[in-house]
Amino acid sequence: QVQLVESGGGLVQPGGSLRLSCAASRRIFSFNSMGWYRQAPGKERELVGTFTSDGRTNYADSVKGRFTISRDNAQNTMYLQMSSLKPEDSAVYYCTLTGTNYWGKGTLVTVSS
Repeated sequence: QVQLVESGGGLVQPGGSLRLSCAASRRIFSFNSMGWYRQAPGKERELVGTFTSDGRTNYADSVKGRFTISRDNAQNTMYLQMSSLKPEDSAVYYCTLTGTNYWGKGTLVTVSS
């Protein structure tokens, strides 16, 4: 059993930055790929990006160049650094162990002036 807890969401102005965290309940990061997803009201959940077990990152075109995923294996924590935020980035952001049913409960990001 793995628990994932997201944090760091909040209200930010357009053009601003925010860093989200995803903390795992046990040591898994060395062995698993992880992902960030988001879901805006009335829309389907979409992939933001992934951090693979061998250290590679992949991003959706909509966030490429603005978002960066990293992780600290010693802290069992994955991060999503978001910059140049736009109103369309507003959503609940979730982290997951790729290919499993382990998801966090999400953290809300609102980009608004």
